[in-house]
Amino acid sequence: MLREEYPRPQFVRENWMNLNGEWEFAFDDGDVGLREGWFRGEREFEKRIIVPFAYQTALSGIDDQAHHEVVWYKREFELADLADNKELKLHFGAVDYTASVFVNGQKVGEHDGGHTSFTLDITPFVVSDEAVTLVVRVFDPQKDETIPRGKQSWTPEPDSIWYTNTTGIWQTVWLEIVDAVHIEKLRMTPNVDTGMVELDLIFAGDVIGKRLRYTIHFGEILVAEDAVKLTQNHLQRDVAIYQKQIFRSPNHNDGWNWTPENPNLFQVEFFLEDDLVLYDHVSSYFGMRKVHTEAGMVYLNNRPYYQKLVLDQGYWREGLLTAPSDEALRRDIELAKEMGFNGCRKHQKVEDPRFLYWADTLGYLVWGECAAAPAYTEEAATRLTREWLEIIERDYNHPSIVTWVPINESWGVPNIHGNREQQHHTQAMYHLIHSLDKTRPVISNDGWEMTETDICAVHNYSHGREDESQKYADFSESIYDKDTILKSQSTLRAIYAAGFEHQGAPILLTEFGGIGFQTGNQSGWGYTSVKNAEEFVADYSRVMHAVYSSKALHGYCYTQLTDVEVEINGLLTYDREPKCDLKRIREINDQYFNQIVE
Repeated sequence: MLREEYPRPQFVRENWMNLNGEWEFAFDDGDVGLREGWFRGEREFEKRIIVPFAYQTALSGIDDQAHHEVVWYKREFELADLADNKELKLHFGAVDYTASVFVNGQKVGEHDGGHTSFTLDITPFVVSDEAVTLVVRVFDPQKDETIPRGKQSWTPEPDSIWYTNTTGIWQTVWLEIVDAVHIEKLRMTPNVDTGMVELDLIFAGDVIGKRLRYTIHFGEILVAEDAVKLTQNHLQRDVAIYQKQIFRSPNHNDGWNWTPENPNLFQVEFFLEDDLVLYDHVSSYFGMRKVHTEAGMVYLNNRPYYQKLVLDQGYWREGLLTAPSDEALRRDIELAKEMGFNGCRKHQKVEDPRFLYWADTLGYLVWGECAAAPAYTEEAATRLTREWLEIIERDYNHPSIVTWVPINESWGVPNIHGNREQQHHTQAMYHLIHSLDKTRPVISNDGWEMTETDICAVHNYSHGREDESQKYADFSESIYDKDTILKSQSTLRAIYAAGFEHQGAPILLTEFGGIGFQTGNQSGWGYTSVKNAEEFVADYSRVMHAVYSSKALHGYCYTQLTDVEVEINGLLTYDREPKCDLKRIREINDQYFNQIVE
């Protein structure tokens, strides 16, 4: 079975059942399945698919890139005895786009949104010691431009910067048996300034009079242990981590705090219990990490921090949105760090929580982004808003996430420059995210035509070829200082939308480069092109010299980590093979970076 790892690394229970593997599968191009009762599970579907890979992928076993808007899944599993006080939770990592779920012929729930997780309580629909039939219907309307689809193509064939689409289940499906009395939600908010972490828990069931016991460890060191008698279904607790010990704080060095250089994590165990029964046991972790902006700079743990990011689309040749393995997620981070990058901007994708786990563990900054809808309508705005509510609830606790990016390059808000409705939408997203998460900066519209924003995020691919000296000179000048950046027109778009202006936010160049380098028989496009590895390294050095020479930039995001389909502008091929000696990329990154910090 592929993708066997526990899928929710920040909320771990020991007893779970992985439902990945072979399922029955069917296309329903005539959309007759509901009318004919396919949900009852009596029909044998003619195909087989390997979950969690979409039917468009090779790893699914189907490998069909044709558009099929309605698809069905079915599998059976055995259920051991389910005691009266237990509940059976069915979890889906992500299903694109609308999932209708049936258990033993009865509908148990529905979820809209192609990138976020959801859970259904299927206890009332199963019988102990009897086989359970699980059926899932997925509706993914290919031409609906109000759906947040990001880089997925909605045209008959993928083209340019849009890739093969994903339909159906593309992250792990799994089961848990929990007590009716259990921990429902968990938030952990570190406060580097006070040396405390706030624990915020919500419980299900009758917890009054029961107690929550927790332990916090830093490696082998027991930092805190306590037990609290519960008087309601919500508990907030501030716990001292530094405990007035100066070398735990970031005052002299990183101390016990989380950074890409020292990704320190605290392990937490929660026990919901009374004197006789352990109702629930959840394992988690957090990092002491603070991100804020001040005086035109981004700060990490109260120190200016220069972000060296790489744009990461999160696609694989054999799995599209789904990584072929947990190791593949880890390897992408290791390769990026090997090249001297300290983080990535996940582009138009809400990434698998396992990627975020490895980013937390290995020390890797992540800018969290969401797929955009192509068009602006009230329905598109509603759908995007709904997904962001679920994104923040799922990913809030990850220390690696340091910025939220709800809008990119005016995608989904094409008339934002002068259209107040669309401007209000980006402002609303900015304030909504801040209202749910006070710990991270938010970018209103990465690239150009920003409204209210914590970071001035600029895109500029105008560096030209090596023999286009004037283009390169203009590029260097356009990013050299604050005034020229704010006056520049990125792809004929103003940096700020009409009625808005720079308010002192840090300026980062968050898309640039995109040097195309064809390897083997592959063909495609980049923003500029070179013929061999030596030219590739030389052109990368040329572009990075202009970036590091800027007096205004406080970080960057280079395009991009890997090739994707017809895009050949990656530092790595689509199969993660280096296009040059990666040490040379790191030397360039470190050489110029060391010059600006000395």
